[in-house]
Amino acid sequence: MSESESFFERVYQIARQIPEGKVTSYGAIAKCLGSAQSARMVGWAMNASHSHSDIPAHRVVNRKGLLTGKHHFDGTNLMQQLLENEGIKVVDNQIMDFEKYFWEPQADINNEADEKRLGLLNSKT
Repeated sequence: MSESESFFERVYQIARQIPEGKVTSYGAIAKCLGSAQSARMVGWAMNASHSHSDIPAHRVVNRKGLLTGKHHFDGTNLMQQLLENEGIKVVDNQIMDFEKYFWEPQADINNEADEKRLGLLNSKT
């Protein structure tokens, strides 16, 4: 497994934990992985995840709540529709009340067992 494949898999492990009705950002995932400057790579991972039906890529947006990855979904408004099906209001490609729906992975993944399972311990040292 290459380094980028390993990084992508760690991104996917976090993305799988985003609760229904919540969203997070590329940067929040990167920060949780101990690589705060890698938000763009998280975006690449999300773009490459569409063949994995268990990864809710529609729940990952930019730091302002904009649906910047929407063009990677089939259909014109599929990302928005998926979010709206979970009770999240989207207007002009931006999540309304973004703070209300924001899920902070670092706050939820806070015990050593989670960190070890996600391969985060080595990246934080």
